[in-house]
Amino acid sequence: MAHGATMSCTWTYLDGALNESRVNRGREQLNTQRALRGGISRAYGVPPETIVAIWAMESNFGSNIGSYNVIEALATLAWHGRRATFAREQLLAALKIIDQGDAAPGRLIGSWAGAMGQTQFMPTTFASHAVDRDGDGRRDLWTSLPDIFASTAGYLHDMGWRAGEPWGAEVLLPTGFDYEQAELTVRKPVAEWRRLGIRQASGTRPLPDQAEASVLLPAGYRGAAFLVLNNFRSILRYNNSSSYGLAVAYLSDRIAGLPGIQGGWPREERSLSRDERFELQRLLAGRGHAAGTPDGIIGANTRSAIRTFQKSQNLPADGFASSTLLDRLRATASAS
Repeated sequence: MAHGATMSCTWTYLDGALNESRVNRGREQLNTQRALRGGISRAYGVPPETIVAIWAMESNFGSNIGSYNVIEALATLAWHGRRATFAREQLLAALKIIDQGDAAPGRLIGSWAGAMGQTQFMPTTFASHAVDRDGDGRRDLWTSLPDIFASTAGYLHDMGWRAGEPWGAEVLLPTGFDYEQAELTVRKPVAEWRRLGIRQASGTRPLPDQAEASVLLPAGYRGAAFLVLNNFRSILRYNNSSSYGLAVAYLSDRIAGLPGIQGGWPREERSLSRDERFELQRLLAGRGHAAGTPDGIIGANTRSAIRTFQKSQNLPADGFASSTLLDRLRATASAS
């Protein structure tokens, strides 16, 4: 990411990911892909709409796999990239893919970072999880839809996907909810969250009482709230971003005919630039709130420091790094 670049808000990302055109195309693909209906979903326990949703998110149904020669891209990153050691590991894995006959050198096409094919697998992920579903002796994630779908489903299965269990559901939080409980590290059985007053939004899939779940508030207390289960965490192994996880979850739900996100978003807030996230961390540290070494990443330590500051200001302690919060930190710093 470029210096000073801005990360998109969750709602902006979801607006793009869940547009009606993509939902409708996902439904069309679900109806026409015989490879999915022919047993891949049953073999791995992953619903076909989830496989289609990831396919849509990773390569727009195969139409955008990147245009880089993966060997050349990884060699460049291994030479002078910020993550040179990682790139070298991926380069060696990519060379093995060629050596094993899965793809010719000129067919290894992907992103500038080395993610390959319609699934956007990194070479080491390909080595461990790609599947030759069509039985032609090659694991082809560029043109073989059976291989593409089976590899996606197989990866989720390997990451602990539980057949027959929902990813989670949108929920309504009770008045006085303790927002410090809204962390993916805090897990309780669904039945326990219900006892604490959490209710599912209308039209959502029933969640099993015994399933371990976490409360996710991607936009703080003024945004939509979710209970996420094990399968949501499996999606995050594909891309460790809660916005991505929600996009896949809701695209699959919409393709299956379930409602979209019903709660609102604090759309008046704007995204913080990288420089502003550094500034927020420095201002928190200046007030004695331990946010760790400023790195521009809003992680658990920073959210904890934000909550401490919010409590000192008699604000709901949701840990959300908003532009309004940064303005308040600036104001209190200048007043002191």
